[in-house]
Amino acid sequence: MRVLWLIKGLGPGGAEQLLVAAARALESSELELECAYVLPHKNHLVPALEALGVTCTCLSSSGRDPRWPLRLRSLLSKGRFDVVHSHSPAPAVIGRLVALTLGRRRPRLMYTEHNSWPTYRWPTRLGNALTSPLESVIFAVTEESLESIKGPARRRALSLRHGIDTAAMAAHRSARAEVRAELGIGAEELVAGTVGNFRAQKDYPNLLGAARLLRERGVRLRIVAVGQGPLEAETRALCTSMGLDDMVHFTGFRSDAVRVMAACDIFTMASQWEGLPVALMEALALGLPVVATAVGGIAQELEPERDAVLVEPRNSAALADGLQRVAEDSVLRARLAARATERAQDFDSNESIRVIAAAYRGEPVLGLNPSGGTR
Repeated sequence: MRVLWLIKGLGPGGAEQLLVAAARALESSELELECAYVLPHKNHLVPALEALGVTCTCLSSSGRDPRWPLRLRSLLSKGRFDVVHSHSPAPAVIGRLVALTLGRRRPRLMYTEHNSWPTYRWPTRLGNALTSPLESVIFAVTEESLESIKGPARRRALSLRHGIDTAAMAAHRSARAEVRAELGIGAEELVAGTVGNFRAQKDYPNLLGAARLLRERGVRLRIVAVGQGPLEAETRALCTSMGLDDMVHFTGFRSDAVRVMAACDIFTMASQWEGLPVALMEALALGLPVVATAVGGIAQELEPERDAVLVEPRNSAALADGLQRVAEDSVLRARLAARATERAQDFDSNESIRVIAAAYRGEPVLGLNPSGGTR
């Protein structure tokens, strides 16, 4: 059974990390996996995938190469794939149209919806609406993502909570002291960590606004942010202009982001919208108390005050209040840490991988029905 994953890029984002987790879980299966991606500069995870036996092919020679659909058609024609499973909305639209040109040799199409349709630009939303009925199965990572799918495609869609290798993530806890020494963090300092690319979605200005308020209140809390992206220079400049360079540490891209998180005491996200963030699942596996905005899969999966401290998005004061509560209350911090470890088991990848592998083999997918699906 030959399966091609199609994705926009193989940078260090959440959807991309899920491919690595899936490749690891499927390594000894009867499936032969390949991955095609569009953006040549986003190749961070190529070594990890190829080490797991997944051949990776870049379809473009530059970021704006209009010939990549032709290269995709050539790859599909020569590769004789049984399944093409797309993980990015715009490449998925093109992939569906390319697959149509193959006639009887067309592979079965599958798609994972990692966000909600309203978060996409209108051409992508329109393309999705017109072409997504060609998919045999659509997996939505949250109920919110599922609800956003409109039209005939909804009949082929179901919610499937994707996951990670929780045991492998938890093993990184042992790196705490080593990473703290590497970053110059004292053993007794409190640190809130976040992982996210520098894009509008992650709302770093919101996090920096909260950091400034915490400083004004005299709350002793350092912030470590792992990520890269188009707004990185702008975000760093904003941090400097707010006088927070000694409080907020940007690490840039780190292939060992989980190891860096293990050095933290709190995990935080300031996002404006989300699917189900891989970084959140990793933080739970590390046993980190969570302070995050109540958006997307975060709000869907975590119970406020029991599983995490959740605050409204785009509100720096609310985020600062949440971080201050957890930083200054060791009992609350310990309770949330224990609960994080409990909840992490709900995000193990075994069940989602089983369902996806069964779909690859053409077996019926449980929960799929004409009105949508359930986990």
